[in-house]
Amino acid sequence: MDGNDARPVPRVVIVGAGFGGLAAAKALAGKAVDVTLIDRQNHHLFQPLLYQVATAALSPADIAAPIRAIVRDHANIRVVLDSVEGVETEGKRVILRDGAPLEYDWLILATGARHSYFGNDEWADAAPGLKTIDDATAVRRNVLIALERAEVETDQEKRNALLTFIVIGGGPTGVEMAGAIAELARRSVSMEFRHITPHCSRVILVDSGERLLKSFPESLSAKAQAALESLGVEVNTGIRIRDVHDQGVQIGNDFVPAQTIVWAAGVTASPAALWLGLAPDRSGRVPTCPELRAPDHPEIFVIGDTAACPDGNAGTLPGVAPVAKQQGYHAAHTILDAIAGKSARPFRYRNYGNMATIGRSHAVVDFGRVQLSGFPAWLVWSLAHCWFLVGFRSRAVVALNWIWSYLTYQRSARLITGLRH
Repeated sequence: MDGNDARPVPRVVIVGAGFGGLAAAKALAGKAVDVTLIDRQNHHLFQPLLYQVATAALSPADIAAPIRAIVRDHANIRVVLDSVEGVETEGKRVILRDGAPLEYDWLILATGARHSYFGNDEWADAAPGLKTIDDATAVRRNVLIALERAEVETDQEKRNALLTFIVIGGGPTGVEMAGAIAELARRSVSMEFRHITPHCSRVILVDSGERLLKSFPESLSAKAQAALESLGVEVNTGIRIRDVHDQGVQIGNDFVPAQTIVWAAGVTASPAALWLGLAPDRSGRVPTCPELRAPDHPEIFVIGDTAACPDGNAGTLPGVAPVAKQQGYHAAHTILDAIAGKSARPFRYRNYGNMATIGRSHAVVDFGRVQLSGFPAWLVWSLAHCWFLVGFRSRAVVALNWIWSYLTYQRSARLITGLRH
């Protein structure tokens, strides 16, 4: 073929190296496209296990891997460490905070979500959420410092507040977090502290809904609540939070003093809709076309937590890792099909089930017709989460940590970092 007839290599820009963005990048690896993967962090994070970092069961490096290391064997993928501040849709350019704008032929927005306090952003300092490693280590620091100070506190009211831990939100993150804190505060550390017994600590889980784990069948929700209560967690459903500050939480008509509060009640999408000049849904997500394209922008795909993708039942797909990964794969292959002159196909999500763990040996798993709870469900949960971690080392380390924790109740990552003296 004459060199003058050569076509330029299509440029694909992916914003976000979470589950969706990384799945898209891997699907495009080795193909006849130039891929630029942008993220403001240098690592891919396995968010479903962040709560275990927050409760000292795992170290940050166990659930994160450098993005460059993940894609190093794929010559057509380059990584840019920067923050995206906007998209020029007419000029097909991505605007970066520090670097020069990046031109694209195809764009995949996988920018994820951040915490939503439902108009009460002033609660954020007192009730951090769990979205990043920094969030998790901050929560871990709060929990461990509270225990250390309670060990020497002589004022009973102050000691009770230090040993009260409140988790707001009854979804999988909230349930898993409450169970993990209960085991840490009521069992793991009580063997090492001299003045903290298993019954000193109080763990409270609050949700405004009528039951926990609303995406699960009612029978599994009930079993999850029973498992939490067996760990000593006080479960409060159907109650709204009225106020949150550094001294405690107003739960309905009752004020509960607490020094450690964790937010797991809601998220809102990144400003991708604003970048594209589109009207977002109530959660800030971009309503997408069936093939995951942004309305009026066929060259732009929106996936993961950023997308409000119809689920076929008058609702939208949840912001969970399996959805994001399948969407990333679909967006990448739709781009390759378009380059090859093939027509696009609508996205179809294959739901392989939901799962949540409660403590060190109990979980609930919903596979549709097959539902599991208790220790068998925990084994399934453990195997699934180990399998989807990036890298053999992470899988091996996490598996060994879980086995050690199961046998000894000890937490291997109980380090307090970032103290200010």
